[in-house]
Amino acid sequence: MIEAITVQLAERSYPILVGPGALADPSLVTAVRGRGAVIISDEQVAPHWLARVVAPLKAAGKSVREIVLPAGEATKSVEHLAYLWDQLLGWQCDRQTTLIALGGGVVGDLVGFAAATYQRGVPFIQIPTTLLAQVDSSVGGKTAINHPLGKNMIGAFHQPVAVFADTNTLGTLPEREFRSGLGEVLKHGLIVDMVEFARLERELPAILARDPQALTRMIARSCAIKAEIVARDEREGSAGVRAWLNLGHTFGHAIEAGLGYGAWLHGEAVAAGCCVAAELSRRLGHLDQAEVARVVQAFAAAGLPTRAPRLQGAAHYRELMAIDKKAEGGTIRYVLLKRMGEATVSAVDAALVDAALEASFEAATT
Repeated sequence: MIEAITVQLAERSYPILVGPGALADPSLVTAVRGRGAVIISDEQVAPHWLARVVAPLKAAGKSVREIVLPAGEATKSVEHLAYLWDQLLGWQCDRQTTLIALGGGVVGDLVGFAAATYQRGVPFIQIPTTLLAQVDSSVGGKTAINHPLGKNMIGAFHQPVAVFADTNTLGTLPEREFRSGLGEVLKHGLIVDMVEFARLERELPAILARDPQALTRMIARSCAIKAEIVARDEREGSAGVRAWLNLGHTFGHAIEAGLGYGAWLHGEAVAAGCCVAAELSRRLGHLDQAEVARVVQAFAAAGLPTRAPRLQGAAHYRELMAIDKKAEGGTIRYVLLKRMGEATVSAVDAALVDAALEASFEAATT
């Protein structure tokens, strides 16, 4: 069963196909607009799935080039971006060449940024092979590379022409990577859809068992939530709602930068960040203790961290968070829960932030 969701962006609208066998859908071939395609994957994904993408394209008469990069967060760098540019220029790829990102969020973000910048923009297709990428980074057009001083600080908005989220690819995904993706899924429910959040709480055993129907329904709904938000606010403009998707990310990005990229997976850092954000929301009077406990329990049940590592203390967190993209004029703006199922963005007194972080640190050491 394949479910289809559309990201509504006028003439730039595009489909997301979710389900087992999505890679076999004939629209994958038609999504390659010109005669040429360059498929970029990594060393972990390519042995399993690259040939399955190449075969139908070549059968349709498309010219196909392949690039296989090292796996891991370190690949999302200016050095590997330059390598992609070098290859595209060396092959004399033109503006009709379609880039295909086959892999997790690292590959998707890097290839998307290459597509946004090569000859001022070429089409690209997302084929996410991790749960995290299927429910989050492949949808919405955010592309970026990392900088030593901040995650995703150098990038561009560039929408794909299509997304193919084949749940069969999750069969080869390591358990830790799979659970990491649930961090973003649970976050989507918290910010806009508590009915979905409650369903996730009930269906978590089937999801963790990777039941195909449960996975397809969960991924499709998560993509639909993000698609609805992106359609309302593509570039985090005056509407402000796209920033809601960053619940837990300000704290989470600080964790990733403070520990070193790759020490914690992105979804793990987001999960801990969401728990800190819930505690901060409580201290602002938005949530009660039982609601915070429910948030923490949901992430814990998914096998995700619920406590932030101390790093060098709360003050160091604020130093790291000051580089966050939501900081304005030196003021950090936090995505919080106004209530369960509704997010808000606001500046918060540093003392309250420190107290919320310290509560998490203390619980982590008891």
